[in-house]
Amino acid sequence: MQIDVFNGDADGICALVQLRLDRPVEAHLVTGIKRDIQLLEKISAQPGDQITVLDISLEKNRPALDQVLAIGANVFYVDHHQAGNIPEHPNLTALIDTDPNTCTSLLVNQYLQGKYLAWAVTAAFGDNLLAVAETAAQPLCLSEQQLKQLKILGTCINYNGYGGSLSDLHFAPDSLYRELASYDSPFDFIDDNAAIHQQLLGGYAEDMHLALQIKPEYITAHIAVFILPDVPWSRRISGVFGNELANLHPTRAHAVLSFTGQGDYQISVRAPLTNNTGADELCSAFPTGGGRKSAAGINHLPVDQLATFIAAFEQKYP
Repeated sequence: MQIDVFNGDADGICALVQLRLDRPVEAHLVTGIKRDIQLLEKISAQPGDQITVLDISLEKNRPALDQVLAIGANVFYVDHHQAGNIPEHPNLTALIDTDPNTCTSLLVNQYLQGKYLAWAVTAAFGDNLLAVAETAAQPLCLSEQQLKQLKILGTCINYNGYGGSLSDLHFAPDSLYRELASYDSPFDFIDDNAAIHQQLLGGYAEDMHLALQIKPEYITAHIAVFILPDVPWSRRISGVFGNELANLHPTRAHAVLSFTGQGDYQISVRAPLTNNTGADELCSAFPTGGGRKSAAGINHLPVDQLATFIAAFEQKYP
């Protein structure tokens, strides 16, 4: 059996779109909200299963990966988050690169030798790798308007992945993937699915407008901390709001906090665009934290540890 395990954000979805356009196959899909990254433990692998894993930290999934390999399944693993020690195993093929200027979809694009580059560019825009996306798009010879279309689509797909639960999202990530997966080009999807595209774009614009009214809880010349209200729109916008803040203030690091159903904080951290590193180290210092060098997060931070987090944040970006 083929099992496709992927992050529910733009990078995970667009990476799988590329792979399945190149090699169509019926697969069991395993995904979830963006912060739901320990996905390998959700599968029941059998000997000989073919398992593709995209855009989730190998380090966070290492125990489940070891079990899957021990059972006798074959794993193709592509990612750009913290990996830890990558196991050497004959059934594992791992394409891992934690460079802050790449993403899983760009790694898949390299693997497929550029066959579906527009989807990789869409994902890079979604991961807020704006300059990287524009550079990667050069072989496509796109107009400024076409480049803007990919940026908007990538941002909206990424926005759709954030939330405290699937009920917060406009579309479940597996459903959105299925809508995208039959199109060789994201431009074809935009032309054929105006209703879906407009629902994502409208939701993003409305939620971002609300977020931009929020004043920082704590701010210096180098960091800013925002706390969003305990409502669904704030959980949807938390990650892309961090990207927007990073673009507006590229020399400053940002942390966006929203409330979870457990009454604690979920945090999205963005490193300064001028110093695109350290977010993974900061967040990994907390029990439920992790991510990549430029963008990371903490799934659960007790409210009484906010001052501790801010102190660590300020120390990381003095």
